[in-house]
Amino acid sequence: MSANNSKIVNYLIRMVVPMRREFGLQLDVNRFLDDSTYAGEMLETALSSQNPLLKEQAQYVQTVHFGKKADVVSTPAPPLAGAVAQPPEAGPSVPTDERRKKPRDGPLGSAPTNPNAKPALTPEEEMKALILKKYTSGLR
Repeated sequence: MSANNSKIVNYLIRMVVPMRREFGLQLDVNRFLDDSTYAGEMLETALSSQNPLLKEQAQYVQTVHFGKKADVVSTPAPPLAGAVAQPPEAGPSVPTDERRKKPRDGPLGSAPTNPNAKPALTPEEEMKALILKKYTSGLR
């Protein structure tokens, strides 16, 4: 098995449970690798998912396995039922020239950044940091 095939199989195995939970479909990994029609149908279904992780995995498999074939097309997902539409970003109501400058404002009108501030972490990095902290704080 090539390196790409092993990555595809890894992603497909991770897609099995979300596909069953959301769509009630059993993803057959062997059939997926052998039957391109079945693979296309499964990818279309996965790409229409509300689960962002499942969508991301399906896009990766589509790119690597098919090379973004035209017959396997991603359709934009409909908005979530409880989602609120975001208004377009509006410019400042008062022109920047008329805005009162404050001492903390930098040359562009923004607060200066703290060079010692930690960068924002992804949720995965936050989880890893919490787990590490838990185990390192208990050590003597």
